[in-house]
Formats: sequence, structure tokens, C-alpha cells
Amino acid sequence: MPPEDWEQTLGAGPLLGIAAAAIALLLFLIIRLRLHAFLALILVSLLTAFATGVPAGSVVDVITSGFGTTLGSVALLVGLGAMLGRMVETSGGAAVMAETLVRRFGEQRAPFALGVASLIFGFPIFFDAGLVVMLPIVFAVARRLGGSVLTFGLAAAGAFSVMHVFVPPHPGPVAASELLGADPGLVILLGLVVALPTWYVSSYLYGQWAGRRWVLPVPELLGTADEEAPDNPPSLGTVLGVLLLPLVLIFLNTGLDTLRSAGVVDGDAVWVQVVRAVGSTPVALLIAVLVAAWVMGTRRGRDKTTVERLLESALGPVCSVILITGAGGMFGAVLRASGIGGALEDALGDLGLPVIVAGFLISTVLRVAQGSATVALITTAGLIQPAVASGDFSPVQLAAIVLAVAAGSVMASHVNDSGFWLVGRFFGMDVRTTLRTWTVMETIIGTMGFAIAFLIFTVA
Repeated sequence: MPPEDWEQTLGAGPLLGIAAAAIALLLFLIIRLRLHAFLALILVSLLTAFATGVPAGSVVDVITSGFGTTLGSVALLVGLGAMLGRMVETSGGAAVMAETLVRRFGEQRAPFALGVASLIFGFPIFFDAGLVVMLPIVFAVARRLGGSVLTFGLAAAGAFSVMHVFVPPHPGPVAASELLGADPGLVILLGLVVALPTWYVSSYLYGQWAGRRWVLPVPELLGTADEEAPDNPPSLGTVLGVLLLPLVLIFLNTGLDTLRSAGVVDGDAVWVQVVRAVGSTPVALLIAVLVAAWVMGTRRGRDKTTVERLLESALGPVCSVILITGAGGMFGAVLRASGIGGALEDALGDLGLPVIVAGFLISTVLRVAQGSATVALITTAGLIQPAVASGDFSPVQLAAIVLAVAAGSVMASHVNDSGFWLVGRFFGMDVRTTLRTWTVMETIIGTMGFAIAFLIFTVA
């Protein structure tokens, strides 16, 4: 990271210009020159760091720190999630789940069923973890019914996105609630009021349209059920048990953290720390992979060598996903370290707008500039905290302000957002298609979410 005594001397105008030029160069290299996204992100991150005046001796530290921080949260998750998905897919378990969904909800409602399941899973689970767990089911349903994977995938991905950004116990809305003095319980309630209709329009209905517009095949990321498939696929109960296991463990973690914050349990107690460690996302997924390897592999007659080979084969296809996602985090870290976020704070802090509108706009600009939704949400909440504290707002209005800031933090996901690369690579999309689908969907989520939050604020 840059030395503590380093100060950015460029103003907001030049910094914004550099950021815009960096994004334009990145898109040009990837879309027009067909340079691999991993290489393009590293190159543009380096050029951006030098152009913004980051001390030369700190440039490598900045990019490796951003890369490593992102990989720390993504690599274990994606790797273990891919192994879990591989076992569920190749055992025939995903096909069993897909057949059940289609039979009970009908072919026309299958995307809706996937989305509703993702909304439920998405309450305690972070976006990336939930999406990874749901991927084999999404792919199996799409393969079973035919058509574009986007018809099914966007409904699920959008569900995890709206829950992650609007509803505690996810870190962004929790931190913003604490900073702005909003009641977390009320934020959960109103967050669902915002999230559910927003998901229906922005993810389910838009996903239906996008699936007709871009007909993409189901990626072979997790293999197919025909590969080494046993004659005795697992039962629906077994599949649900394996998929729910990490979600239950993670829910225990988040639930205990909420109780700790409320003073109900002692956060320093050994049993609390042990349960929370077991419920951390990487450990929960590791436990689920081990259980899946037993109940969907060894127990069903597969020899140990076959199970090991299946788990090994899950890692190759996701290496590109992991590296590109890490490089996207690197680019975002460079934009943050360069002072672009601070310049935007100074430029937008005195807009003279209603606090709920100013919060949404500042959060949106910070999101577009540096990529991280959580950073944009928490930074904006800190910026508007004095104005909120000095205002006379009801508990409902405080919750609405939190949700408006959250809506801005999800706007316009693009090339500096690691989630952009994660979703694009998972669904086999190139950059242009990801911009036309995922970026548009996230922008609809933010716009509609703000509209509902503003309506709540007005009528409260």
C-alpha cells in the first residue's frame, strides 16, 4: 500500500479522467484487441497506478495486495464450491433436483422456482457462496429444459444479489445501519419489502427477456451427469441435505454474530468462537465437500480413485475464473489506493440535495469508481452520518436511507468489480455480453431499489 505520508495531489477532475480512461482502455484491450482479461487487468492496473501518482516503490505492493485480498475470499470459496458442484452434478444429484423442480413447478415456472430458492438461501449466505452452491442446480435445470442458461441463471444470481445488498445480516447493510443509527430489525423488514419486488422485475422478468435475446449454452464448468455417473443417483433428500449443510452452518455463524452484537451471547466464549469458525464460509464448504464425497461418491459404489479424480477435475475449469476475479479485485484496489474515492467524497459531499438522494448518488459514484459495493455503502454511510444525525428522521426513514445508500452501492457493476468477472465467467459470457446482461440487471436493481426506498421515506 502507499506510504502513510503520501498524499494525492491531483484533483477530482484529473482523477476521474484517469479512471474513465483506464476503464475505456481495459474494454478496448479485451473487446477489440482480444487480449486475455487476466493480462489486460494487470496491465491497466499498473498503468493506472503510475498515472495517478502512486509512489513507484508502492505500486507492486498495491496491486499484489488487492489481488491477494480478493483471492483470499474468492479462491477457497470457488475452489471448494466447484468440488461440491462437481460431486452433485456427476452423481446425478443435480438432475434429480432439476427433475423435481420441473415436475412440481412446471417448465414455465422453473426459473421462478430457482429464484425463490436462491432468495431463501441468500438470506444468511453471501452472494458468491450462494451462487456457487446453486450453480449445479441452475445448470441441470437449464440442460433439462433447453434454452439459454441466462433464463435460469440471472433469476438465481439476481436473487443472491438483492439479498446481499439490501438485507442484514450481510455486512454492508449491517454496517450502514450501525453508522446511521437505524434499527437492524426494521432494516431487515423493509429490506425484504425492497428486495422481493426488485428481484421479480430486475432478475426474473429481465432474465426471461435476456434469455430470449442471448441464447447461451450451459457451460461445462462442472461437467455433466453422464461422466462416471452411477446407476443409483442420490435421493432428493440427500441432495437437499448436502446443499443445505453449508448454508445451515453459515447461518449459525451469522446468527451467533447477530446475537453477539445484541449482547445476548458472549462473543469471547470458546463455544461461540468454535461454532463461528465451523460456520465460516470456507470451513462450511469444506465440510460439505467431504460429506458429498462420501454420500455421493464412496457410499454409492465409486472407488476412492474415481472420487479423487472427480474432485481434481473440478479445479481446472475454475482456475481462470479465480485468477480473473482476483485481477478484477486488483484493479479496484488500485482505484481506491489512488485517492479517487476520496476525491469523489470531497466533490460530492456538499451537493445540497435531500440526504436520501445525496446518499444514493454518492454511493452510486463510489461504486462505479472503485467497484466494491460494500466499500461504497459503508463509505457513503460515514459521509452522510453527520447530516443524518442532525436531522429529525423517524425510524422508518432512517431504514429507508440505509436502503437507498445500499441501492446506489449495487449500480452499474462493470470491469472493476470482481463480481462482474465471477458471473461472466460462470455463465460463459464474454465482456460485451456481461455488460449487456449483468451490468444492466444490477443497474435495474439499484434504480428500482432506490425508487421503493424513496417512496417509503416519503410516506413514512
